[in-house]
Amino acid sequence: MRCIAVINQKGGVGKTTTTVNLGAALARKGHKVLLIDMDPQSSLSLHIDRIPQNESESVTHLLLEEAPLAPLVQTTAVENMWVVPADSALGGVEQVLANKLGREMLLREAFEKYDGEVEFDFILLDCPPSLGVLSANALVAADEVVIPMRAEYLSLQGMAKLTEVIELVRARLNPELKIACVLPCMLDVRTRLSAEVLEEIESHFGTLVSQFPIRANVKLAEAPSFGCTIFEHDPECNGAEDYEGLAAELLGEEIEWDEDEEAEDADEVEETELESEDDVEDEADEEDEEIPETLDEILAELEPLLDEVEQPPPQPATEPVNGESIVFRDVQLPVDPEPFRPKTIETPVDLDPHFHSAEMEA
Repeated sequence: MRCIAVINQKGGVGKTTTTVNLGAALARKGHKVLLIDMDPQSSLSLHIDRIPQNESESVTHLLLEEAPLAPLVQTTAVENMWVVPADSALGGVEQVLANKLGREMLLREAFEKYDGEVEFDFILLDCPPSLGVLSANALVAADEVVIPMRAEYLSLQGMAKLTEVIELVRARLNPELKIACVLPCMLDVRTRLSAEVLEEIESHFGTLVSQFPIRANVKLAEAPSFGCTIFEHDPECNGAEDYEGLAAELLGEEIEWDEDEEAEDADEVEETELESEDDVEDEADEEDEEIPETLDEILAELEPLLDEVEQPPPQPATEPVNGESIVFRDVQLPVDPEPFRPKTIETPVDLDPHFHSAEMEA
């Protein structure tokens, strides 16, 4: 039995998609596969048409109550594939197990005590986007690690921390742990950025980079909404082909390369680069057009436009006469014959305060 942890502390890189569709690809080849949802978001459970709120037996019971693994295993719509789903309570597991001794060994011990009827060839663990207790359990129980990552520069930032954690678990808890492959996901072969990032990944990880990167494919994003794998949703799309190739690579099968398809991808990249160069040239031509620089040139260009606008003839203002009004642009404005002037108040110069106070007392 091979146990593979699909892990990356960065979210949105294709962990759940890889776990489900890689498991389905292995099951299509006749291998018995068990999927375990270790993510509190329960994305894997939703992907295969499970409702986390309705799950009465889940991986939470295995970790908190140390329930045996066999009763938790459920069948799926895919032949040769089973699942242990997650529920809404899985998010509180890390806090409950924070002070428990041996909390990293719970999943591994459950595997060792497994006595179910089905003997699995593969166990795939869908890990959460963090490096806490749940991910530690997955790394301790696993034999191999698959690291999905997007073909973007930000995805490279957390790889150093992840590889450091893997090395730490290997040194202290699981000497057999190894990296099976680094899997570029959502790869757009038409862009130069994807090619540059893929080259950067290969320079760091060398032969660990999968020969079957997962190309960007809308069908992979649609499949979870139907509660099925890519092979049920659209078995002829690029996503299904890529995961079939990944499964063959992990099994060590001989891989047949489609030279026509590689040439087509190369033509798409070249065509995209040519289009981008043409766009740059067009923008440069637009910038080279004559643009008026001085105010005189701008006024000279606007003068013909201003001449076309009809200006109303100026109307002389009428001199006001007392009691009459001013006519200004056909509007009569009344005129006050006696304009307002502030009145002056004469204040006595010699003011005897004693006089006023005596008068007031009388």
